[in-house]
Parts: sequence; C-alpha cells; structure tokens
Amino acid sequence: MNDTPPASKTLTELGIPHRIFRHEGQVTSLEQAAAERGQVTGQVIRSIVFRLGEGRFAMALVAGAAQVSWAALRVHFGQSRLTMAAPAEVLRVTGYRVGTVAPIGLANPLPILVDASVLVHEEISIGSGISNTGIILKRDDLLQSLAEAVVGKFT
Repeated sequence: MNDTPPASKTLTELGIPHRIFRHEGQVTSLEQAAAERGQVTGQVIRSIVFRLGEGRFAMALVAGAAQVSWAALRVHFGQSRLTMAAPAEVLRVTGYRVGTVAPIGLANPLPILVDASVLVHEEISIGSGISNTGIILKRDDLLQSLAEAVVGKFT
C-alpha cells in the first residue's frame, strides 16, 4: 500500500520541497496540530470550500483560527448568496475528506482565495489528503504552486 499523501505526490511532481508530518494519534484541534508540528496556530493553514451556486465552488485559505468574512467573499464573487460546501460536496469537488483538504492536487480545478493571514509566517502547514497527516512547506513555495490563486483580505 502506498501511503504517500496525495498533496505530497502533487508537490513532488511540481518540484516543490516539503515534508510530511504524521501525527501519532487522532488530531482533535487546531492547537494540537500546531503544537505537535512545532508550530503556532497561525502557521496551520485551513482550506475551506464554499458553494457559490449550482455546481460552482471555491476555496479560501486562512491561517489558524481566522474566520472567513462572508461579506468579503460575496463582494469578491459579486453575489449575494453563498454557503459552506457540505462534506459530500467537499469530497466530490476536491477529492479530499473534510479535515484533510489541501489546496493542491484537487480532483477539480477551483478558484482559490488566499487570505493575507497565510502570508505572515515563512513556514506553514496544510492538509495532505490523509487524516492526521500534514504537509509542512515554505509559504512562498505554496504560493508558487497556486499561481492562479487570488491573494487578498478575506477575513
């Protein structure tokens, strides 16, 4: 069985340096994930998927416990209504289960918004596509792999 996380496979194909971090047990909080990775919570980047309309989705990357601004998303996408994607939609659209979502190696291309909070730390970690496993990499390397992403203030 090949247990290389999908996000790691994609990063390797892109020539992006990174390392896989496997937690010894179940991760139950942002604080736990950060502490075990030797990071602060602001270095753990969450990938959140939103439904923009029928069959239309987007992803927002935010650091730590930062909350996405619904108003900022509505303005950015020019629409008055959007919702969080349901877990089944997240899996179908990204190929990843909630809690493992990475912004790379997606099953389907999505618009990706990178909140300015992601830019604070040089080293960050993201989901890997596998439970209790993260990918640690340089912020600039992540941004390089997301060349089409829009960076702005979304919190």
